[in-house]
Amino acid sequence: MSTEPRINDRIRVPEVRLVGPSGEQVGIVPLAKALELAQEYDLDLVEVAATARPPVCKLMDYGKFKYESAMKAREARKNQAHTVIKEMKLRPKIDPHDYDTKKGHVVRFLKQGDKVKITIMFRGREQSRPELGFRLLQRLAEDVQELGFVESAAKQDGRNMIMVLGPHKKKTEAMAEARAAADARKAERLGRGPAAEQADDEVEADEVEVDETEAAEVEQVEETETAAETAEVEQPAETAQDA
Repeated sequence: MSTEPRINDRIRVPEVRLVGPSGEQVGIVPLAKALELAQEYDLDLVEVAATARPPVCKLMDYGKFKYESAMKAREARKNQAHTVIKEMKLRPKIDPHDYDTKKGHVVRFLKQGDKVKITIMFRGREQSRPELGFRLLQRLAEDVQELGFVESAAKQDGRNMIMVLGPHKKKTEAMAEARAAADARKAERLGRGPAAEQADDEVEADEVEVDETEAAEVEQVEETETAAETAEVEQPAETAQDA
C-alpha cells in the first residue's frame, strides 16, 4: 500500500477527521465541508492517515510541505557520516624519511575521523623476524596516540602483519570541525579584502602542491620497494645458475 499523501479530489470517503493548518483538531466533518475549508484558507486538503477510521486529513500548503521535507532529507544526508577504513602499507625495515611521510598520512586520516588499517609486508627472510613488524606497529601506535587508539591489536596474517587504529574523534565531530574551520577561514578572508583572499588562494595552491609531492614520493618509495622485492626473489635463482 502506498504511503503517498492524497490531496483534495483524490480522497474518496464521506467523512474525514480534520486537522487544522496549525495542528488544531477540527473534528469529524463531511468531505465536502473539508474541501470548502481548504478553498477558504487557500490550502490543500491532504490525507495523512488513510488506514484510520475515518481517515485523517490536514489542511496544509502541500508544496511548502514537500519543499521542507526535501530540505530536511538533504540536511540529514549532509550530516550523515560513513565509516571509512584507510590502509597504509609499510615494510619492516622502512627508511626513517619514508616512515615520517606515511605517519603523516596516518595522522591526517585520524584527524578526519577515519579508521586506519596498518599492514606490515614481510618478504623473503623477513618472515622469520615478525618481531620487527610488531615493534614498528607499536612505535606507530605510540606516535599517534593523541589522535587514535589501537582498535585491533597486531596479528599475523600470512606474510603480512595487520593492526587497526581507531580515531578518538567521531566522524561527525571531525566533519563539524572541518566545516567550522572552513567557515572561519572564509570569514577572515572576507574581512581582510581581495588581496588577502588571493594570498590565501596561493597558500592553498602551495599546500596542494606539497600534498602532490608527498604522494609522488610515496609512490616512488613503493615502486623502489617493489623492485627490491623482485630482486630479492630472483636472486636465489641467479645464484643457483652460477653454481
